[in-house]
Amino acid sequence: MQEDNLTLVNGFFLFGFNLSLNLKLFLLCLLLLVYNATICGNLLIITLVSTSRNLHTPMYFFISQLSISDILLPTDIVPNMLHILLNNGMFITFSNCMAQLYFFCIAEGSEMLFLTVMSYDRYVAICNPLHYVSIMTGTLCVKLVIIIWLLCVSLSLIYIIIILGLNFCGANIIDHLFCDIVPLQDIACSDTFTLKLSIYFLSVPFLVIPSIIIVISYVNVIRAILQISSNISRQKAFSTCSSHLTVVAIFYLTIFSVYIVPKKQQSSDVNKILSLLYTVFTPLVNPIIYSFRNKDIRKAVQETFKSV
Repeated sequence: MQEDNLTLVNGFFLFGFNLSLNLKLFLLCLLLLVYNATICGNLLIITLVSTSRNLHTPMYFFISQLSISDILLPTDIVPNMLHILLNNGMFITFSNCMAQLYFFCIAEGSEMLFLTVMSYDRYVAICNPLHYVSIMTGTLCVKLVIIIWLLCVSLSLIYIIIILGLNFCGANIIDHLFCDIVPLQDIACSDTFTLKLSIYFLSVPFLVIPSIIIVISYVNVIRAILQISSNISRQKAFSTCSSHLTVVAIFYLTIFSVYIVPKKQQSSDVNKILSLLYTVFTPLVNPIIYSFRNKDIRKAVQETFKSV
């Protein structure tokens, strides 16, 4: 088998789903509906946080940044996915594949890190309320956001540079819905040790450390809530972090199912369905949870419609 240098590879064929025509049309309509709802929902949150004074707090500032990630992720994935459904697969050029992978890594990495700083914000608000204003200052929040975006943009580039050093040969068929690191690793002809090493190395700032911070933060939050004597105060304290905890649970369950569970324990179609969950449906669930379970956002929506 002849190995071609990566720069000579024209592209890859994304296989997608092997479904009947009726199922493809159903999935096509569903994706269009979900994508439009996702964009509208997250744009609404960004607009409300920007215009409503009641939402000018660290928590809602981070929620608005999370909404940016939730817009970036499906926008990077869904248009090509619709093309795949309509044409029984899709040929994607190598440069477009790398661009899709790059923005995918940025969106996923930023979502993990924003969920982490939001859990720390809830920890300070519940466990150290008297010093919350002095700790979570506007300057600190802006610095955290800038660091997160710069970190994601720069570290995601490492993946792309390493993949640029791989050789691909053969059919170059990716049995997936989009260009992801693991499928590209599977079809590479050259040694992927460096790529595997970088995946483990970069999982520390993107997965391991955020997971530890989130767990420690919520263990302390739950412990502090249980020590509150008043039932009303306890319920009020829990309601301030329940929405975020729900979002964290949904996001990490799907991520761990796709990337941590051994591939032998799940079929290719199951892996694709799980990928749909965290790339398409989770960005829709986030604004729904924050909207319907958050009194401040509901109030801001009502005030906005009254002023129109």
